[in-house]
Amino acid sequence: MSHDAVSRPIALITGASVGIGREFARQLAARGNDLVLVARDAARLDETAESIRTEFAVDVETIAADLMSKSGLATVDKRLADTARPIDILVNNAGFGLRAPFEESPIQDELGHLDLLVTVPMRLCHTALQHMLPRSRGTIINIASVAGFTPRGTYGAAKAWVLSFSRWANITYKSRGITVTAIAPGFVHTEFHDRMKVSKKSVPSFMWLTAEQLVRGGLRDVDRGKGVSVPSFRYKFVVWLTTWMPSRVIAAGALRGR
Repeated sequence: MSHDAVSRPIALITGASVGIGREFARQLAARGNDLVLVARDAARLDETAESIRTEFAVDVETIAADLMSKSGLATVDKRLADTARPIDILVNNAGFGLRAPFEESPIQDELGHLDLLVTVPMRLCHTALQHMLPRSRGTIINIASVAGFTPRGTYGAAKAWVLSFSRWANITYKSRGITVTAIAPGFVHTEFHDRMKVSKKSVPSFMWLTAEQLVRGGLRDVDRGKGVSVPSFRYKFVVWLTTWMPSRVIAAGALRGR
């Protein structure tokens, strides 16, 4: 490992093998960060890591772990606590949506969903802060959702927690050198909705963003120290609309998720 590699900041990204997580990895690598990439699928994770190493000449560690398992979460938590190569940027991106209506959804699915969207980022934020605060620097990025501004089931409720927590944490820790930003995507072209097996046809094409657009806009707000980022004017307008539209209208949308 070169001296330059040792001195480069390190970003840890969950859900990093595809979609928004992979784009965060690419853009942070382009900024000169070494990476720790976390995902369940070891093969896709290794492919992503090799691609980024080749394109950007940065060091890329991989952790194949299921964050919904105690052992997987403990492994990632331990890496965050490693003082030998401390983490400078944490991106809590891992997540999924549930298709079934709440009353029909198995409760274990709902509990796992809540764990991944709330408990996991809370624990990783807690560990990251414990090791960033003594150094008086660090950046935490939590992927929320425009759904968090609306009454949209358990996904929206979980993302509302992410928004609220990140706002509070940014206010609390910014003066101590730590920026905490919740980035709230709208509809983004990734595998997210495909995995839910829901149709995208009900959403007009102009409402879709690319992962590249989302991450670039989000990182711009992170650089500005914002507690909440809503990339693109179209979704800023959507969030503004939620402040006065009746809740029953907002809740009636046909497609859930970010």
